[in-house]
Amino acid sequence: MESLYSYSQPMNCTDTTRLCTSFLAFKMEPNQTLSVIQSMFDVLPGDVTTEGNGNGYVFIRKNCSCLTTPKNYVSNTTFTVKSNGGYVYDLVMDAYEGLAILDNTTRESRVGAVISLRLFCGCSSGLWNYLMSYVMRDGDSVQSLASRFGISMDSFEQVNGIQNPDNVTVGDLYYIPLNSVPGDPYPVENVSLPAPAPAPSVDNSTGEVDRKTHAPYVWIVGGLGLGLALIVLSVVVCICLRTSSCFTDTRGDAKDSDGKDHHQFQILRESSFCRASGRYICCRSGDYKYTTREASIPQIAIPKALGTNVFDPEKPVIFTYDEIRYSTDGFSDASLLGHGTYGSVYYGVLRNQEVAIKRMTATKSKEFMAEMKILCKVHHTNLVELIGYAATDDELFLIYEYAQKGSLRSHLHDPQNKGHTFLSWIMRVQIALDAARGLEYIHEHTKTHYVHRDIKTSNILLDGAFRAKISDFGLAKLVGKTSDGEATTTKVVGTFGYLAPEYLSDGLATTKSDVYAFGVMLFEIISGKDAIIRTEGMVTKNHERRSLASVMLTVLRNAPDSMSMSSMKDYIDPNMMNLYPHDCLFKLAMLAKQCVDEDPILRPDMKQVVISLSQILLSSVEWEATLAGNSQVFSGLVQGR
Repeated sequence: MESLYSYSQPMNCTDTTRLCTSFLAFKMEPNQTLSVIQSMFDVLPGDVTTEGNGNGYVFIRKNCSCLTTPKNYVSNTTFTVKSNGGYVYDLVMDAYEGLAILDNTTRESRVGAVISLRLFCGCSSGLWNYLMSYVMRDGDSVQSLASRFGISMDSFEQVNGIQNPDNVTVGDLYYIPLNSVPGDPYPVENVSLPAPAPAPSVDNSTGEVDRKTHAPYVWIVGGLGLGLALIVLSVVVCICLRTSSCFTDTRGDAKDSDGKDHHQFQILRESSFCRASGRYICCRSGDYKYTTREASIPQIAIPKALGTNVFDPEKPVIFTYDEIRYSTDGFSDASLLGHGTYGSVYYGVLRNQEVAIKRMTATKSKEFMAEMKILCKVHHTNLVELIGYAATDDELFLIYEYAQKGSLRSHLHDPQNKGHTFLSWIMRVQIALDAARGLEYIHEHTKTHYVHRDIKTSNILLDGAFRAKISDFGLAKLVGKTSDGEATTTKVVGTFGYLAPEYLSDGLATTKSDVYAFGVMLFEIISGKDAIIRTEGMVTKNHERRSLASVMLTVLRNAPDSMSMSSMKDYIDPNMMNLYPHDCLFKLAMLAKQCVDEDPILRPDMKQVVISLSQILLSSVEWEATLAGNSQVFSGLVQGR
């Protein structure tokens, strides 16, 4: 099927460092929801506004940048094919209603295939705050659009270079200049309230209430009275039973009649922790009042390390100790996934769901609480999801979603001996982009901003499709405002090889500290080497330990461009078997170099890193298309994304 939309050219640009915020106008289909729009345009809910006049238009906020070659303003996204049949080009062009840029190929569509593409966007020359991409439709005119968006016709004509306002083409793309964010916040689905009961009818001739209509109210009032009486009776019975010592007070050792100690669980009582993620049950709890009266159930001993004001002994936990112990086969070695910074992690199946269970001693309550506070508030597809938690006097448990492919580290460092597959170039760039998006989210898009403080390859987990999720928030901190930006002063924690120079010297943790660690991780993705490596000394033959960042910076000084990369050959992971685009690898190395700059001010923020990685990924996909789909790396793209 031939696309209904003509193929316009993107807005030209000259400054390749230019970055701006732009908007795209998109007409939703009746069956499309906010989640569909988020997926199509790779945006968050807050990036979508609605016109609200019944036209069905939404406005999507996207970062817009200038490509090096060709010099056009574009934004990146991905599209997942939902059906077989037809050509990818026609499917994408019709789905995005003329907003997409894609080479016109004869590639046939397949369900589940992920298509990387560019979107039309534009950056204002300074006369306006934003430019919005808009595809002209039947009934649109320069005059109607100017009136609709509150702009002058002259502004519209100037931006689009229109000489004759009557000479506009339906299906072509135009840019609308704006000085404010268009539209209104996307509406939350309204919960329909029950209709009020009809008032009893009155006989006009007698002034009396119609008994037939009034009869149901008599039954309702009578039922309520009966229910209230039963409640009062129940309370009286309970008081009588307590007075007669029918319940035994079992405070103290909390042992069963068999004399054996049993783990008793509590759950966090602070309501701010108890939020559902939407995908998993996360710390669900009622708003229960804590009192000092004696409970009618056995008193639960609270771990002293967590304090008496943390748990509510009147509320049971989501998971029982028996469930956790049974799911891990008694915490057997066969279920052990590995050892983290603050405890061991086990594989388990809880209530028909695969999970990872972190087991910690009660002395790690600080890290336990840090993860609880963050992961019950922050939810993103590139952050590992917390499912539940529990605690005993001696141990603490956190239950997460399970990452089937393990950590990024296990795939980079000696993967064959660990039974893991090699990562293709495309998969490596996609993993880096996923991790960057997760980090950008906690840096910039949460209500309170966080710094992770322990970004490393072992804390990047991969799901069944090799999509990355950041884990281990035990060291994460809120960042506060200072004169130099956002920072938090604390003792130095983290993993050597990933620690930024300023963090080591003064303990100042900022989002740029995370950027430094992310740069080291990019060097690992390129080289397949650890963050700390052993090299042969310059004076003696003894081996010395050096940071990967310092080694790679030395290598890059001898490789001024992508055409002279011979000095890098010993620092490119041989597991990629030379299947990578040299220019893209060089760009990734230069991005890593910027991230590990000694001056934190010169490091990019994660938003800029996401944009750079998106461009590298798109260029890599285009390179891969030249391989005609026959190589191992091509199949890695199709299966691994």
